[in-house]
Amino acid sequence: MARKIGCSIVGLLFLLFAYFQWNDPDGLKWIFYYLIVSLLSFATAFKKNKELYIYITIVATFIWMTFLLPGTIAWIRDGMPTIVESMKASSPYIELVREFLGLLIALITLLSLLLVEIKFHNKKEEVL
Repeated sequence: MARKIGCSIVGLLFLLFAYFQWNDPDGLKWIFYYLIVSLLSFATAFKKNKELYIYITIVATFIWMTFLLPGTIAWIRDGMPTIVESMKASSPYIELVREFLGLLIALITLLSLLLVEIKFHNKKEEVL
């Protein structure tokens, strides 16, 4: 029951993340990405084996993050100035850092879903 509730809440949060991307210039790719994470959360909640898709999404997320890493490193080198003052990105790396952090949140979520899937499969094998 805890699995179903927790994963469903995460799925709803990622649906909300997708909703807030509508006004973003590159929103379609983020909507699609957040919907995938949401669907994987719901699939995990309802014990649909989607482990392979979680692995694929983790790899894609990691690759995407590597492209954003230089901007994030530049932000750290500049002393990590605020990235939340306004919704307009006034500095070139602000949008990159925000995207990197969004992917990091999703990556942590995906890794958590993977652990839940692995734990479920180990329990299932013990029963058999």
